[in-house]
Amino acid sequence: MLSSLEIAQNAVLRPIEEIATGLGILPEELELHGRFKAKVSLSILDRLADRPDGKLVNVTAITPTPPGEGKTTTSVALTQGLAKLGHRPILALREPSLGPVFGVKGGAAGGGYAQVVPMEDINLHFTGDVHAVTAAHNLLSALVDAHNFHGHTPVLETVTWRRALDVPDRSLRQIRTGLGGEKNGIPADSGFDITAASEVMAILALATDLADLRRRLGAITVGYTAEGVPVTAEEIKAAGSMAVLLKEAIKPNLVQTLEGQLCLMHAGPFANIAHGNNSIIADRIGLKLGEYLITESGFAADLGMEKFMDIVCRVGHLRPHVVVVVATVRALRHHGGGDHATKAPLEQMTAEVEAGIQNLAKHIENVRAFGIQPVVAINTRPDDKPELLDLIKQRSLEAGAFGAAIHNGFGEGGAGTTELAAVVAEAAEAPSDFRMLYTDDEPITTKIERIATTVYGADGIELSDAARASIARYEAQGLGHLPICMAKTHLSLSHDPTVRNRPTGFTVPIRDVRAYTGAGMLVPLCGEMLQMPGLGKQPAAFGIDLGPNGETVGLF
Repeated sequence: MLSSLEIAQNAVLRPIEEIATGLGILPEELELHGRFKAKVSLSILDRLADRPDGKLVNVTAITPTPPGEGKTTTSVALTQGLAKLGHRPILALREPSLGPVFGVKGGAAGGGYAQVVPMEDINLHFTGDVHAVTAAHNLLSALVDAHNFHGHTPVLETVTWRRALDVPDRSLRQIRTGLGGEKNGIPADSGFDITAASEVMAILALATDLADLRRRLGAITVGYTAEGVPVTAEEIKAAGSMAVLLKEAIKPNLVQTLEGQLCLMHAGPFANIAHGNNSIIADRIGLKLGEYLITESGFAADLGMEKFMDIVCRVGHLRPHVVVVVATVRALRHHGGGDHATKAPLEQMTAEVEAGIQNLAKHIENVRAFGIQPVVAINTRPDDKPELLDLIKQRSLEAGAFGAAIHNGFGEGGAGTTELAAVVAEAAEAPSDFRMLYTDDEPITTKIERIATTVYGADGIELSDAARASIARYEAQGLGHLPICMAKTHLSLSHDPTVRNRPTGFTVPIRDVRAYTGAGMLVPLCGEMLQMPGLGKQPAAFGIDLGPNGETVGLF
């Protein structure tokens, strides 16, 4: 069988203008970036304002495992499968970060016969959105430094704004700037976050239009005066120039699946430290253009999906109809204590899957907590035992799923996903009662605790003195109404990345709470979270190169 890279390179693509105009996008609303990529003007939302929205389908997964679950592959395959059944689906995805591409995970455009293309462009520079976010973030860093150097008011006693880079580099997590003499600035401690973790990226994804983007950039807190008064990007006159750098990046990108369905790919915040979903603007456009909008949340239902419901839907006034939870045999064996990389007797693998089902059951429960219909997508590999696939399907229904389907989108594309597509379409018509976990006016501590107990399964939370002080300060500043964006490991339902499956009897420690005043959310820090990854001993970058004819090899 061909590799995912070979499949993508051999694909016969349709001009993106042809796909876009076929779905009702006007030529004057398109800004082409070659033949197979484009941006769409935000004016389309005004033109389509009176058109009814399609059904919103969110794709999430069980807790991530080393073998992966194939969430993006499933999202693409489901879109292709719905099209095979005669529906008009639109896909919405986040833009890949160079961190995973050159680090551990590799490309982020699906796999096999369920990909979005042109895969190479998407995984590298694409249309330059991520670079624009990096530039805007670092422009603010430079203007903060200049503000201090020239002694402008208000005087920044403490600077909290760091720098950004879209490449993993552990040596930049903590740095000291302004060295080499007084002409080089004021020496100060700082550091780099990966661009996907930048508040600017979160703002790009949450902004509802250009004016809202400009307002949110101005509301970013860059530091504090000696009296503890927050200083914003607006006050140091940085927001306007940042908005200019992002005025093209706010327009969603258009690409396509291997089978010619439209994909809106826009923004790329991480779900363990940010809200982890594509842009609200992309969702709104997709809902107007399609009968179904398939949108993927980062990591599992305790992270990206919870934040989609409690942050994205709150800000964007969105109402989801179905949540698809992706699971695999290997991933459930991992959560059941097994060695997913080693073949074992069927009896042993059955016991491991049975044990690991508890993790899947918790994520089904999490979907139900929001009043939405859960559907389990069982993503298959060629060597999966049919008995194990049937077992997962049966246990999913017993755990409360509306439906469950086995799919082979990787190997067959849309043709291998029609069963899943039919179940999702049926679930979208079933009764639902979407609700968020908390209201705006509830106390900050209550919001944090409800997420921990309801979604993670914790007994409660433990606030450090620093967290209590931060919460008191934010409530005094009138920020208590903001939604909560938990910064937590993606490797466990708990705060401890070493704990698999469905842990119980634990308390979530909150070491501090940060205010992302531009993005409009409060960020509790659970355990030790890093915002700049490091390259491993054998990073994916080692295998990426140019072939003899100048083609890219090893990207996926």
